Order: sequence, then structure tokens, then C-alpha cells
Amino acid sequence: MQIKWEIIKKRGNHRPVLKYEIELEQFEKDLAVPQVVVEEAIARPPSSWRSYCYPGQEERGDAAMEWYRLMTPSHKDGKGTGSLVLPWRTLPNDFDDITAAFERLRRDFELVLKKAYDSAPVEIAEQVGLTEATRKYMVCGVAKARILSAVGF
Repeated sequence: MQIKWEIIKKRGNHRPVLKYEIELEQFEKDLAVPQVVVEEAIARPPSSWRSYCYPGQEERGDAAMEWYRLMTPSHKDGKGTGSLVLPWRTLPNDFDDITAAFERLRRDFELVLKKAYDSAPVEIAEQVGLTEATRKYMVCGVAKARILSAVGF
């Protein structure tokens, strides 16, 4: 699984925006690994639909944060993207929580991936025929029918 992300913030009272892409590798898709969800992964600001936050309001005031959740893409699609508005921050380069959230998603995914890999493939081909006792019981009648059939009866 490859996770790529970028965070862009405009100058001023604009909130940073996280854009990410998660892509499963072919062998991960082939294992049909279920989606992994990390609840409360990244803080979501109040009124996250707004791209800005004024001083003293929302997260720059006393408002409580909500949470975004992160999830891996389905093994059928293999790729997922997202765009999240992040809380305004006083330090412009303080995004360790984002890295930690994606590392948590990767760690949880690796546990599920290992369990899927441990489920070994199986291919069983068997055959069941008549028992020897049944063959001996029927041999006289079958042989007699074949002989009569060969001579035209």
C-alpha cells in the first residue's frame, strides 16, 4: 500500500487542506484484504465546510474538535483519494498528527494483510469409485451383458 499526501495552506486565515491518495499494490488486491478503518484519525474543525477560520472563532476559540476517519480502499477498486479541511494552526509546519494518523492506518492494515496472507491456498482433487465388493458382486451380470451385446443380442 502506498499513501501519498500533501498539505496546502494559503496565506491568511485560511485553513490547511490535506489531499491524499491511497493505492493498494496488486498482491494486496489479489489477497482480497478487507478495508481497514481508523476512527478519530484526524481532527476536524467545526464548520469544516468553510475554508477559513477567523481569530477567536471555531478552533481558534474554545470550540471542540470533531474527527475525520481514514480508511483503506476496497480491494476491488484498489485506489482511494480524499480532501480534508484541517484545523487552523499557529505553527505552519506542525502536522505530526497527520503523519501519525497515516502511520496508524498503515500499521492496522499490515496486521490485516498478514492475516490474509497466512490463509494458504488449497487445491484438492479427489475421486471416489465403486468398492471392490460391489464390483465382485456385479461382475458376472456385467460380463454376461457385454458378451451378449457383442454377439448381437
